Amino acid sequence: MGIWIELGVFALVFVFAAHQWHDLKKEKQKRELDKARKDDQ
Repeated sequence: MGIWIELGVFALVFVFAAHQWHDLKKEKQKRELDKARKDDQ
């Protein structure tokens, strides 16, 4: 029975990590776009 709790916790952590990773990539892309715009001016 305990394995289900562990699997649930692992799934939650995995989903959280995937979400953070996605936000991180989006932020990085945004920063690079802003930097490119500044360089153009």
